Amino acid sequence: MALLLRRVSLVNYKSIARCQVDPNDLCLLVGPNGSGKSNFLDAIRLVSESLDSTLEYAIRQRGGINEVRRRSSGHPTHFTVSLRIGLDDGGNGLYAFKIGATRDGSFRVQQENAAISGDNYEAHYEIRDGEIKKFEFYEDGKRYGASALAPTLTNITSNRLFLATLSGVAAFRPLFDALSKMGFYNINPALVRELQPYQSGDLLQHDGGNIASVIKRLESDNPRALDRIQQYLREIVPGIEGVHYRPLGPRETIEFRQRVPGAQKPWRFYAANMSDGTLRSLGVLTALFHRNGNNSPMTPLVAIEEPESTIHPGAAAVIMDALFEASHTAQILVTTHSPDLLDHEAIDSTSILAFKNVDGVTTIAPVDKASVSGIKEHLLTAGELLRNDQLQPDDELGRPMIRQSDMFEM
Repeated sequence: MALLLRRVSLVNYKSIARCQVDPNDLCLLVGPNGSGKSNFLDAIRLVSESLDSTLEYAIRQRGGINEVRRRSSGHPTHFTVSLRIGLDDGGNGLYAFKIGATRDGSFRVQQENAAISGDNYEAHYEIRDGEIKKFEFYEDGKRYGASALAPTLTNITSNRLFLATLSGVAAFRPLFDALSKMGFYNINPALVRELQPYQSGDLLQHDGGNIASVIKRLESDNPRALDRIQQYLREIVPGIEGVHYRPLGPRETIEFRQRVPGAQKPWRFYAANMSDGTLRSLGVLTALFHRNGNNSPMTPLVAIEEPESTIHPGAAAVIMDALFEASHTAQILVTTHSPDLLDHEAIDSTSILAFKNVDGVTTIAPVDKASVSGIKEHLLTAGELLRNDQLQPDDELGRPMIRQSDMFEM
């Protein structure tokens, strides 16, 4: 598996003044509530949503440009997101943009750069204030300039990302696919519990609101993934034997089969009768494994908010086992402030990004040297450090000097 996000650089995004971090294949974002973990994930999700829909939609969903750019006495009027990525064929990519606020409360794309390269291909462009500064790509030993895509290159507007326009161009398609197909999840047990409208079930919604249709799709198209989900669920919830799709008139739901003492056969319970912890566990496991294998297109990155929420602390090790397994086929990012989750023996300091917020400004960095030493020498687990409030970001690494070339050049 290629590591999708090799480096994430942010400037002036919500509470994050600046950060530059290199996530691992399994990356645990650790810190107290309000420290900026969700803001970090949201910056990455903004890229995916902007390409999958539009930049205007993504920013409006967040309350407008003034709710996205960082607020401070310096009044920054822009924010910048830069992602260096790896591709499954061994290629490399970069995608970065700078969005500025306008006086009328709107926004414009001040700069957008994209680059992708591999053994037999290379492509890149740079746009500033709606004008193409660079554009070329190489395929099969031939070089093509802007004239090769003349009709497409006229479709540049100040409130749209140009990579979305180029999604139909073969040279840029791998970059677009990798960034637009990331999955972000914050499972809501109340929505999993409700009767759900019929859907295709190809992709789990971020809140789990279409999980019944996803289970139906897995039953027919990917029973191996469903079996893995059920195996983990049995370890988390004693007595559970299986999960099945059930249509109910114009709606659909999921049915749990659970052993009950004294009963010859498992009892059947609809989702409406199950606990929040059971439903959230199922949602987290489905997010991790439902796009794994068979004919389903792989999700290159899965990000999950607090997978341990509403789940018994004794099940934390099982959740962690599932996260490690899923990280073999996708990059996994997880926010948590659970010491129980971090007690897992396989966690080392390279899997952790520590967060803190001082006076409204977020610091993000690998854990400090003292914590690294303690974990490496098995003196303390990461969970024990967190319980003692000693799992802190390295302040030196948390104040990076980020140059323009760091953000926009491969």
